[in-house]
Amino acid sequence: MKRARIYDRGREVWATLDEADTILRLPDGKVVPVVDAQWLPPIASGAATYALGLNFADHNKELGFAPKLETPLIFMKGANTFVGHEGDSPRPHDGNQMHPECELVAIIGAPARRVPASQGLDYVSGYTVANDYAIREYLENFYRPNARVKNRDATTPLGPWIVAASAVPDPQALAMRTTVNGTVVQNGSTSDMIMGVAELVSYLSHVTTLMPGDMILTGTPQGVHFCNPGDTVICEIETVGRLINHLVPA
Repeated sequence: MKRARIYDRGREVWATLDEADTILRLPDGKVVPVVDAQWLPPIASGAATYALGLNFADHNKELGFAPKLETPLIFMKGANTFVGHEGDSPRPHDGNQMHPECELVAIIGAPARRVPASQGLDYVSGYTVANDYAIREYLENFYRPNARVKNRDATTPLGPWIVAASAVPDPQALAMRTTVNGTVVQNGSTSDMIMGVAELVSYLSHVTTLMPGDMILTGTPQGVHFCNPGDTVICEIETVGRLINHLVPA
């Protein structure tokens, strides 16, 4: 099953998709063609968002870092950062090194506290796609995330929908790809994650209690391509979805 959050008749609603991904059905029975939908980021109200930096060995090598960090690089993101499928993201006038980062997002389905890694996936209810843009000029020590980089309004496209975890039997075996104006700039796999989804659920649950709706952005594979206003960026993850975003001047 796939669930999406859209804007309809002056309200925000959750809808389900048909098997062909062409029709959205609202709780009141109304149907909306996917091509006519006003997409919102599929995030639950009040949910916490945890994000990973340098969690792909190939990307770390690309940036000149050790393949594996001693401890995971985790940061938080505010709800204001997200924008839906087919949305616009502003590129700052001095953000000449702004580049897309395709990421698998795991959504928590049950309260998780001190979960062993062997049970981590039992607490995941679904997955979606994120494009967690980075702006290299704003990073501290080249890679360390901060508010200027990772908490800017509408700079993390999310969606288009949430795919049930049952449809993704192995989240560590998914192809990932990013294109900019049709040119492939990232081509990787979730198999290159340093900490997989189950391990991340376990690690975070030993730090804090994860709650239903909380999201974990799991990191990005290699491929750094600087973008410009007017670019169309598409992030795709096998089985999960195809997320489209448009860069505009800030």
